Amino acid sequence: MTTNTAIAALQAALERGAAVRPEVGGFPYLAESLRQAGVTRCRMAVPSNAFLYLTAHGDVVVQGEPLVTGPVQAPPFDREALVAALRADQAGKTAFPEFVRASWEAGVVWYDVDTAARTCTYYGTGGDSYTEDYPAVVLPDRA
Repeated sequence: MTTNTAIAALQAALERGAAVRPEVGGFPYLAESLRQAGVTRCRMAVPSNAFLYLTAHGDVVVQGEPLVTGPVQAPPFDREALVAALRADQAGKTAFPEFVRASWEAGVVWYDVDTAARTCTYYGTGGDSYTEDYPAVVLPDRA
């Protein structure tokens, strides 16, 4: 596939995932939509708010609005704060930008979603990490 096709496939998967995900507990639906579209991993550099999608069709970078600019000290890894941010997001109490900010404040500098293993691992600067499994889901048939 061409780069444009890889980008189009990713965009379609993101749109489908957003359309079918429930308000509460929606991440597994987005991840499954990505997996079905050939995304094997999604890596996010939290302070720069940049995603790297590793796909069967070519790898795609999506640059969001950076959380920080210039030199800043990375916060220490705080597992309890990260888990609290995850639970708030999973309960539908925060939107994604709020979750990203809370992850950064909990010392997460990057995270890695493995769509085959259905895991998401969050990393701090000192080698600290936290991994959560997410459930398998069945997406509704395409409209």
